[in-house]
Amino acid sequence: MSSLKERLQADVVIHMKERNKTALTTVRNVLGEIETREKSGKTPVQLDDLQVTSLLQKEAAKRRETAGIYTEAGQPDRAAAEIAEAEVIESYLPKALSRAEVEAIVDTAISGLRAEGRELSPRQMGEVMKPVTAEVAGRFDGKEVSQIVRRKLA
Repeated sequence: MSSLKERLQADVVIHMKERNKTALTTVRNVLGEIETREKSGKTPVQLDDLQVTSLLQKEAAKRRETAGIYTEAGQPDRAAAEIAEAEVIESYLPKALSRAEVEAIVDTAISGLRAEGRELSPRQMGEVMKPVTAEVAGRFDGKEVSQIVRRKLA
């Protein structure tokens, strides 16, 4: 399977052929943001799928926030354009997990650590967060994950 960045690059051609201006512009903007991140800094780097997913989440959130501002300012047409761009970006993100699925992942991690004989308290939150974050990565809000873990360890 190709990387997320390669998929975005291939979809530029598809959006051109379909004459889907919104999707084409949005994907090009996201690819530009990816290239900027890769070239910024002292040495160029290659973003992996996890980093690209994180960037996509931030870009989608930015557009949703901007849409809210446009709505409050009484500009529904500009808000709709921002939402359309956010939806294009979100189509590249992995399927989001439900709260129940995340709680099940947290429970599994906690029981796994307890089976190894570890005594868990809120101080060992990092030990639980590490495997949970790896599994949830980009599919659920990190702050909510930490709140779930904190509540389960209390």
